[in-house]
Amino acid sequence: MKIITKTEDLSAFCAKLAAHPFIVVDTEFMRDSTFYSKLCLIQASGPGIEAIIDPLAEGLDLSPFLDLMMNESITKVMHAARQDMEIFYDLCGGVPAPLFDTQIAAMALGYGDSVGYMALVKGFLGVNLDKGARFTDWSRRPLSNKQLHYALGDVTHLRDIYPRMTAKLTELGRMDWVVEEMQSQLDPALYAFEPENAYQRLKIRNNKQDYLAALKGIAAWREREAQSRNVPRNRILKDDAIYALAQQRPLSRDALSKMRGIPRGFERSKSADKLLTSIDTAIKNKETYAPPAPKVQHMPPNLGPTMDMLKTLLRLRSEYKDIAPRLIANAADIEQIAAFGPKADVQALKGWRREAFGQDALDMLDGKIALRLEGREVVAKPI
Repeated sequence: MKIITKTEDLSAFCAKLAAHPFIVVDTEFMRDSTFYSKLCLIQASGPGIEAIIDPLAEGLDLSPFLDLMMNESITKVMHAARQDMEIFYDLCGGVPAPLFDTQIAAMALGYGDSVGYMALVKGFLGVNLDKGARFTDWSRRPLSNKQLHYALGDVTHLRDIYPRMTAKLTELGRMDWVVEEMQSQLDPALYAFEPENAYQRLKIRNNKQDYLAALKGIAAWREREAQSRNVPRNRILKDDAIYALAQQRPLSRDALSKMRGIPRGFERSKSADKLLTSIDTAIKNKETYAPPAPKVQHMPPNLGPTMDMLKTLLRLRSEYKDIAPRLIANAADIEQIAAFGPKADVQALKGWRREAFGQDALDMLDGKIALRLEGREVVAKPI
């Protein structure tokens, strides 16, 4: 097992990886007490080659590997890639592409929603993995051989799965489906923690402009504080406290001290001054600063039975095609189709999803398809 701790060894390893059309990548990191993930290990493999890279090794320059990640002629294969992509976005200053996420691909092959790595390895390779090292503190050194072998297995097994998976997707004519689904993971907005967009992670509980402006300003303040201190957002202020602040909009230390959810003594800190300034500035500029109020959709009454029928149809169609239902449509899609029919602006009525389910859903709404029992089995039949 190769453990890379020197830049020259990393350069040589990356040169060998670059000769292949794909590389498999995984990371081990810690984020229990920080805003940004602390990268502790990088595991990488290609056909006939694999290694563990120790980013905590003194003097190691990760540039050769980061250049490889940004090489658009090489496919980066990952499982449940979101957090790994976030780490590399921060390190690379951009989104590594192209990407192949085996968790998404598995949904197109009937492995269910969000299949875990162990289940995927068992399904494709018949191998039962020992996950005893999963709760390791990866920042500690030295790591045991058991821990290192566990970590490396995350890329060596996936290296064997990837060609089989792509062959099966191609055989079934579903590779385009997976490529389309993965495009959303290449959006930089997923990984760029812009303070002025932090309010989007919160629920809008009031459509008044003062509230919206204050909510955005307070969320931006918390995001900047969390980033500058490198601590989790809730260590700065919990979400419930943000909602209360946006509702009451205190503009003085005294008013701040009387609010629930605010740490005792916080009103005397420099951070409190910044928070109060953020609230004041947001309100004074609410016409231009406040985000638009969410559009309120007036839903038709009694959608429940229609939604239940559409969910049953989705289950039948996904079982027939051996696809995870969530890859085709989610609960919000079903609600929109039930309410607005062909006018619903949802992915389930576009592209391959329309062929797999969307058109049948519209036909059911038009009375052209019915659910009925054949024996004890529910089936969908044209009328």
